[in-house]
Amino acid sequence: MKRIQFFLVLLSITFLSTSCNHKELMSVSNENELVFESLTCNSKVNPTVVESEQPVFSWVVKAQGYNKSQSAYQVLVASTLDKLDENNADLWDSGKIADSKSVYVKYAGSKLNATQTYYWKVKIWDEKEQASNWSSVQTFQMGLLDETNWGAAKWISLSNDNRSSEHRFREYKIGKMDEPIMVEGQAASYFREVINIEKEVTSAQAYICGLGYYELYLNGAKVGDHVLDPAPSNYDKQAYYVDYNISEEIKKGKNAIGIILGNGFYGQDISWKNNPEADKSLSYGAPAVKLIIKLTYADGSQEDFYTNENWKDATGPVVFNNIYGGDTYDARFEMNGWNTVDYDDASWGNTKVISPKVTKISAQQLPAIKKLKEFEPVKVFKSSNGNWIVDFGQNIAGWVKIKVQEKEGQLIEITTTEALTQDGTAIYPGSTGGGANGMPQIYKYICKGDGIETWEPQFSYHGFRYAEIKGISNEPDSDMIKAVLVATDIKEKGGFSSSDALLNKMHTISKWTIVDNVHGIPEDCPHREKCGWLGDAHAFCEYALYNYDMEDFYKKFMEDIRTQMRPTKGHNNPEIQFQVPTMIAPGKRTSTYAKLDWGVATMYLPWYNYLYYGDDAIVKEYYKDMKELTQFYLSFKDENGIIQDGMGDWCPPNWDRRTNPSAMECDPIISANAYFYDVLGIMEKFAKMNNDEAYEAQMKKEKQDLKIAFNASFLKEIPNTQNKWYGSQTATVQALQFGMVPETEIINVVNGLAYDINEIKGGHHSTGIHGNRYIYTVLNKYGKADLAHQILTTPDFPSQTYIMNYGFTTWPERQFEWDKMEGLSNSLNHPMHSGFAAYFFESLGGVKSTFEAPGYKEFTVNPIFPKGMTETTIDVPSPYGNIHNSWKLEGSNFSTNLEVPFNTKAKVMLTSSELASLKINGTDFETFQKNNSIEVIDHSTVILGSGKYLLEYLKYQ
Repeated sequence: MKRIQFFLVLLSITFLSTSCNHKELMSVSNENELVFESLTCNSKVNPTVVESEQPVFSWVVKAQGYNKSQSAYQVLVASTLDKLDENNADLWDSGKIADSKSVYVKYAGSKLNATQTYYWKVKIWDEKEQASNWSSVQTFQMGLLDETNWGAAKWISLSNDNRSSEHRFREYKIGKMDEPIMVEGQAASYFREVINIEKEVTSAQAYICGLGYYELYLNGAKVGDHVLDPAPSNYDKQAYYVDYNISEEIKKGKNAIGIILGNGFYGQDISWKNNPEADKSLSYGAPAVKLIIKLTYADGSQEDFYTNENWKDATGPVVFNNIYGGDTYDARFEMNGWNTVDYDDASWGNTKVISPKVTKISAQQLPAIKKLKEFEPVKVFKSSNGNWIVDFGQNIAGWVKIKVQEKEGQLIEITTTEALTQDGTAIYPGSTGGGANGMPQIYKYICKGDGIETWEPQFSYHGFRYAEIKGISNEPDSDMIKAVLVATDIKEKGGFSSSDALLNKMHTISKWTIVDNVHGIPEDCPHREKCGWLGDAHAFCEYALYNYDMEDFYKKFMEDIRTQMRPTKGHNNPEIQFQVPTMIAPGKRTSTYAKLDWGVATMYLPWYNYLYYGDDAIVKEYYKDMKELTQFYLSFKDENGIIQDGMGDWCPPNWDRRTNPSAMECDPIISANAYFYDVLGIMEKFAKMNNDEAYEAQMKKEKQDLKIAFNASFLKEIPNTQNKWYGSQTATVQALQFGMVPETEIINVVNGLAYDINEIKGGHHSTGIHGNRYIYTVLNKYGKADLAHQILTTPDFPSQTYIMNYGFTTWPERQFEWDKMEGLSNSLNHPMHSGFAAYFFESLGGVKSTFEAPGYKEFTVNPIFPKGMTETTIDVPSPYGNIHNSWKLEGSNFSTNLEVPFNTKAKVMLTSSELASLKINGTDFETFQKNNSIEVIDHSTVILGSGKYLLEYLKYQ
C-alpha cells in the first residue's frame, strides 16, 4: 500500500544522498577533493535502535595524494530533514571544531527521545584548511530507552502443553547412568493475534524480546532473516530485544501477527543440569515473549499494538526442541495458515501472562545470527549399518534442510557428526554423540505424507560435517538434503594470502573455526558445550579482530561477563568479597570462579577493543569491574610475590587431564603469572586513561615487583648449555612476548627456547593455547623466523600441518596423534586454537596498531618472514578504512605496496641499510622526502601519511 508521507521523506533523502554522492564521484578527479566513503553512527550505517544518550559519529574519507589528514570537522543533527542545515539544525550544530578526530565523535546536543528518527551530516577540513562538501544525509533512530517505552506490552507464555506426538521424547543419558531416560523438555509455543488498522500507515516498527528463541510472522510471512534470535545472555539480568521495520508488510485492515517460541538457552532444562559444575536447574523458567508494534499514521497520529492476555496460543508441529539435542518436527500436527487472518483459532487457548525475572532489556546491537551459506553433498555412501551417510566436505555449525516424499507417519532421523570412524565406514559420535550433555545431535522429521515436504530446524544448531540419514526410500542427493551454515553474521573485512600454500590453508581453517563458533557469544565449540569459556575467548580475539568486524560482538560479551559476576571471597583476605566472573559467560553453567588465566579476558577484551578500534568507551565502562577483579587476583599473592592461581596452558600435544596430565609441561601458576604481568601493565594504562593516579602508581609497582619475583622463581639455566628458559616453551614464549625477560638475558632465553624446540622436542612445539598464541610471533621477532615456519609446516605430529594433512577442516580441541588412535575424540572444532594465526598479520604482514594512537590512527609496518617466502598480502580493517600491505621478494629486491588510509600514519620500520636503498613510487627516498615532508625517526623508521605507496629497497636475509 502507498504511504505518501513516508515515501516523500525517503525520496528527499535519496535525492540528497544521490546529489552528494554525485559530487563525491566527480571530485575523484581533483586531487584536493575529499570524498566520504562511509558514515556511521555507533559503528552502524543508519542504526534503528540507538540507546546511548550520546551517540558517536564516525566517517571514512578518501583523498588522493599524500599526507592527507583532517584538521577540523562540523556535525549537524536535526529532528527533520528540512532542518538539516547550518541555520536550522535544531538538535546540534557542533560548529567548526579544530580536531583531527574522525571516529567516535560524541553527540553533544539536545536530549534525544525514544523511537524518534534523527538526521545528520558532517563536513570536514583537511590539513590545508580546504573544506569538503557536506556528506550525504544519514539517519539514526533511538530505541526503547526504558521500560515505559514498552507501554502496555506484557510477557506471554504458553498456557498449556498439549503435545501428543509420540515423538516428543528423546533419550537422555550421562555419566554412570545404566540406561537412558526419556525427556521431553519444555514445549515450543505458537502465539497469534489479529489486529485491525483503520488508517493509512506511514511507518511501522516492531520490537520483540524473546526469552528463548523466537520467530515473528506477519500475515503468514516470516519477518526478517534472523534465526536463533535473540543472542544468549544472563536473562534474569540482561535480555535483548530486536527491532524490525514492517512498514511495507503491514496493511490497512486486518493483520495477523504470529510468534513461534522455542527454548533456546533460556528454557533449556535437560542438558548439564546434573553436572557438578553447574546450577541444578539450567532453565530460567518457561519461555516467554514480549512484543510491541508502534504505528505512525498518515495523519500524524500514533498507535501501539502489543502482546497481552488477549492473544491465543497452542502447541504445534515442533514437538521437541533443545539447543543441544536438536528439533523434532511432526508435520502431522501442522496448522496450515495459523499465522494468517482467516485461520480459525477457536481450539486455541488464551495465553498466559507471566512476570519473569528480567532486570534489564536492551537492544541487541551485535549482528544477528543468520543462515550464511548452503553446502551440497560432496560424497554419499552407505554406512556399515545400511544407513546413508552424506559428507558435506566442511565442518560447520548449523543444520540440514531436507526435501522428501514419504508416507504419512514416516520418521526421518538425521544424526549429525564431525567425523567418521577410522575405517571410514560409519559416523563417529565423538563430541556430537551426547556424552557430557546427555543427548546426541539428532534432527527428526515425521512426514505428513501428502507429497513433497520441505523442512529445516528452527531452534537448535549442531556442529557437523557428516549426516547419517535413516527413514528415506531413495539415495540422498543435493536436491534432497543440504547443510546450512548458521552463525552470527560478523562481516569479514580483513584478508591474508601468501606464497606459502600451507599457511594459506591454515588461515582458511582458522577462519572457519571462528565462524562456526560465534552464536551471539564466542563459543568453545558448536556442539557438546556451546559455552563462552573466558580463556577461549581471549585466546582467539586478536585474530578475529584482524579478520572481522567484532566491535559490537565483544562489547556484548563484556556485558555477559559483567552480569555473570558474583561475590567471591578473597584468597588471603576472605573477609573481603569481590565481584568475580565465572569461567563461563553467560548462562547457568558456570564452572568455578574464573581462574586467573581465564578471568584476564575481562581486561584483555577491552584492551584489544581499544587497540584495534580506538574507542575508549569500553575501557571507561568496565574500569571499575576490571580494577576490582585485579585486586581479587592480587589476593592470591604469596610470600614470594607469586600469584597462586591459574588454570593452565590448555590442550598441549598429547595432553589429557586424567590420563596424561604431565603433557602440560608449563605449570599453571607460571603461565597465569605471565598473563597477570601483562594485565598489570594494561591496568596501569587504563588507570592513566581514567585519571586514577594512585592506582596507576600501584599497578606500576605491582608490575615491577612481579617481574622480579617471576624471574627469581622461574628463570633457570638449561643444564649443560649456556642457555636459560622458564621451564617450558609456553612460559618462555610468554616471558619474551610480555617483556618479562631481563635485557641481559634475552639472547640466552631465546636460544633456550630454540634449544628446547630443536634438541629436546625434535623441531616441534609443546605449547597449548597460551603458548601457541605467541610462539611464532616471538620466534619471528627474535630472529628465528625460519624456526617458526618449520614448526608450523613440518608434516609430523604435532604441527598444524599434521592436523591439516589428517583431513580436518577446523582445528580440533586436542592435539593427538590421530593416526594412532582407534577413534577420534573430543571436539574437532575449537577456536581457541585459531589464535596463533594472528601471526600471519602481525608478523608476516607486519601491521600492528599502537597504544599511543589506537585504532590504527598510527600503526607500524614491519613484516618479518622466513627464507623461501616470497610474497604476502594482508588487508587490515580499521575505523579509518582499509590498510593494505602487499610485499614481494625477488632475490634481494624487496617491494611492498602499502595503502595508508586518510587521517592515519604508518611507521615503516627499516634497517639503516634498507633505508639507504629505499625508493618510494620510483623516486629515491631523499627526493621523495623533500617533496613530501616525510619524517624519519632514528635513521630507520619512516613516517608515511595517507596515500598509496610502492616501497622498494634491498633486503638481505
